[in-house]
Amino acid sequence: MSGPLRAVIADDQALVRTGFRMILSADGIEVVAEAADGAEAVAAVRSTSPDVVLMDIRMPRMDGIEATRRIMGGGANGTRVVILTTYDLDHYVYAALTAGASGFLLKDVSPEHLVAAVRLVRSGDALLSPTITRRLIERFAPRDEAKADLHRDLSGLTPRELEVLRLLATGLSNAELADRLTLSATTVKTHVARILSKLGLRDRVQAVVLAYETGLISPGGPSDTN
Repeated sequence: MSGPLRAVIADDQALVRTGFRMILSADGIEVVAEAADGAEAVAAVRSTSPDVVLMDIRMPRMDGIEATRRIMGGGANGTRVVILTTYDLDHYVYAALTAGASGFLLKDVSPEHLVAAVRLVRSGDALLSPTITRRLIERFAPRDEAKADLHRDLSGLTPRELEVLRLLATGLSNAELADRLTLSATTVKTHVARILSKLGLRDRVQAVVLAYETGLISPGGPSDTN
């Protein structure tokens, strides 16, 4: 992608916003707006169309989960949301992922990791390892029959794409998928890209969530597929 990376920082603590702004600005990332609550975050995204939003979960007036849902449900035009949290595995993070977030960061993240994470998400990748995603979903995801019916378009996937999605949902990386399926890394990336395109998903985090919600993978089920 060309042009400077543009970000919005949403957190109810001014010191957190200031610290993150300094870190991002020092690396050439333009902070186009700050927000002290979810409602301000939604308004800021609509007026500035940033590449990435750093979104705190717990904020007054409107929390980060509802703000994420409104941003991603309102034609985000490529904007990605990264959730800021104090804890790495809680139901708030899972709720944010199902609302459309592309991953999460702990608030004590190092400056180098923060910058790398924002750039990674802007490139279209998900900021959450498949293994952590699986742990979150197995812990919190109910089987949602309504969503399962809504996404019966899994039938549009080829048998190979279904196999890739099933393995991806168990926590395998692209390299591990390539090894398991005896495919090249490029071929695996192509399969993943086609899966996301056919299902209208933003990234592999959303693909893992969908695999559980449709029953392709069952919470508490086997972690491996042969």
